[in-house]
Amino acid sequence: MQEAAAYLLLVLGGNQSPSADDVKNVIAACGAEANEDAIASLVGDLEGKSVNDLFAEGMEKLKDVPMGGGGGGGGAAAGAAAGGAAAAEEVEEEEEEEADIGGGVDMFGSGGGGGDY
Repeated sequence: MQEAAAYLLLVLGGNQSPSADDVKNVIAACGAEANEDAIASLVGDLEGKSVNDLFAEGMEKLKDVPMGGGGGGGGAAAGAAAGGAAAAEEVEEEEEEEADIGGGVDMFGSGGGGGDY
């Protein structure tokens, strides 16, 4: 994967046809170890091809791939909305009662004496 990223960085930098040595130098500049076989395979596969054309072909293929969630579930919300407004007015929020614990008790239970902390 780092080989493809290095290749694309070189193309973005203006080198439309990077060599294996170019890719290797980018990977080495990042402090990583280059895989000679992967670089040779990548450069060989992309030789004489435009990266932009390859992306365009890939996007054309992806347009037929179904993407997105399961959908559905939206119809029930519309039906509930009509009666939901009246029901919301009827429901009163109950306030939580706070128990009086005598005050002055901290998280460690020392009672505010300062302690070792």
